[in-house]
Amino acid sequence: MHWTYDTWAFGHGTARGVLEQGGKTWFFITADYAFGHDLEKQASDEVKASGGKVLGTVRHPLGVSDFSSFLLQAQASNAEVVALANAGGDTVNAIKQAAAFNIGAKQKVVALIFDLQGVPAMGLQTAQGLTAINAWYWDMNDATRAWSKRYQDRHPKKMMPNHMQAGVYSAVLHYLKAVDKAGSPADGAAVVAAMKAMPTDDPIYGKGTIRADGRKIHPLYLLQVKTPAESKGDWDVFKIAATIPAEKAFRPLDEGGCPLVKK
Repeated sequence: MHWTYDTWAFGHGTARGVLEQGGKTWFFITADYAFGHDLEKQASDEVKASGGKVLGTVRHPLGVSDFSSFLLQAQASNAEVVALANAGGDTVNAIKQAAAFNIGAKQKVVALIFDLQGVPAMGLQTAQGLTAINAWYWDMNDATRAWSKRYQDRHPKKMMPNHMQAGVYSAVLHYLKAVDKAGSPADGAAVVAAMKAMPTDDPIYGKGTIRADGRKIHPLYLLQVKTPAESKGDWDVFKIAATIPAEKAFRPLDEGGCPLVKK
């Protein structure tokens, strides 16, 4: 089973959403290992297929501290979009240094992998305007807010959950329902069959399905980091700029090459 997100969904989804907002020319700053390469490829494929252009790309070592040379190349390209195909501390450092170069004044900075905890790590003043994609956000509706408050109350640092943490809860809850239906966790094949046969339903993602290839299907959300003036609290950091419907959010079933899919 594959919950929450994958590089195809985030690369294509982010690119599609930003292209629809008018960002037609792109420059990639990419982590130089398989994950970064694939994230760049997925986004690039969508950019080119949708009539946009990739003006350049530069690759950086994992864990590099100084992004200045990479950012200056992105700035010199005059691309409308500077896309960060990296993750974690690399993304945070790149965004902080992009703010120092004032790149956001003329170019849109887009993080292909970026979650809730990244915002307080750098502060709204620095992160404001950043575009990213998530599978879920705590402040979407009454059900997500109620569940997130329960999570926050139990968290030692009183943090709100990000989409990966919510995804783990959603996946485990559905697994336990499938174990109950199968009668025992010992028969893995029966549990997997039950997970695929039953619709998913929880207070986080709502109703959904699992495809034959094990991909959990749900919408994805293009998010934009709020300005300090827009934010009403410590965890009020994102606004939803666009919704990618579930049927368009993930790689088509017939393009994945999964042996579990019968032709």
